[in-house]
Amino acid sequence: MPDALDATPYDALLLLSFGGPEGPDDVVPFLENVTRGRGIPKERLKEVGQHYFLFGGVSPINGQNRALLDALRKDFAEHGLDLPVYWGNRNWAPYLTDTLREMVADGRRRVLVLATSAYASYSGCRQYRENLADALATLEAEGLPLPKIDKLRHYFNHPGFVEPMIDGVLRSLEDLPEDVRAGAHIAFTTHSIPTSAADTSGPVETHGEGGAYVEQHLDVAQLIADAVRERTGVDHPWRLVYQSRSGAPHIPWLEPDICDHLQAQHAAGVPAVVMAPIGFVSDHMEVLYDLDTEATAKAEELGLPVRRSATVGADPRFAAAVRDLITERAAVERGQEVTPCALGALGASHNLCPVGCCPARAPHPAAAGADSPYA
Repeated sequence: MPDALDATPYDALLLLSFGGPEGPDDVVPFLENVTRGRGIPKERLKEVGQHYFLFGGVSPINGQNRALLDALRKDFAEHGLDLPVYWGNRNWAPYLTDTLREMVADGRRRVLVLATSAYASYSGCRQYRENLADALATLEAEGLPLPKIDKLRHYFNHPGFVEPMIDGVLRSLEDLPEDVRAGAHIAFTTHSIPTSAADTSGPVETHGEGGAYVEQHLDVAQLIADAVRERTGVDHPWRLVYQSRSGAPHIPWLEPDICDHLQAQHAAGVPAVVMAPIGFVSDHMEVLYDLDTEATAKAEELGLPVRRSATVGADPRFAAAVRDLITERAAVERGQEVTPCALGALGASHNLCPVGCCPARAPHPAAAGADSPYA
């Protein structure tokens, strides 16, 4: 039996994710949840829903979260971490509020939250905390006891998140034809967001243009590129590019788009490209459609060999990283000094939720406050 790891004062972990439809009838209601309050016509949602209908109306994200739940529970059991794991979504069943009701009924009062988003931004960090605040307000209105909730810190440069992506890029390079492999370009991709949102993901004067969102991705891309060079002896050129833009055309978003980038690389004579989706925890719909379908079709049109590397998903190293984050945060709550595990130029201090990240309304008092460096 492994020595027991101490998670006190916490008594549960909540895996908090985006959610996705699990059948054709779910698609439009799911998109209505995602876009609620924006006044988007149902006909437009049906058009967007075609991405899901290509895959039978099923997003893979829920299945991938179930696999991650299994990996977390297995890892915790093997390493003596006695912490039950629950799962709730922002936009589809199991809904966050329902899961919190279940946790309260089970007597959980100190809850850690793992969000399936590794980087600083409003949609990837603060919005999750606002969803937690709204759910807690609902429980409070129902007269239920409120658990105190703390969100685990950003984990973008934790070795357990980075190492699986390094392996994925290496496998994709190896899968390319030998005559184009050495000259292959690596396109590190993440979700595009409005440039104004990127700039408020952390002070521009600290992080540069694009705020913490861009700097954190660049840090991870550099880590992977360096590791690939060390393990193969080849210094592959690379660039951070973007995908999945969904905003109005007149609003500036982060660029270049992956399809535009593929065209530019082909025009420049690049013999092959590996697309590495470092901004995504798992192979959900935006990876399957925007990269495996749309970008791959563009590459085929150009006659450009491409491979898409794997996301982290339920890799055991990621589950172990989550265990590290839990014991680290628990130790902080018990008043112990810790050194967060991180890789790269940003260092440990920048692996925390940055002050000024994605400013918005204050969360519920029972959720970790914006001034907490570990929020």
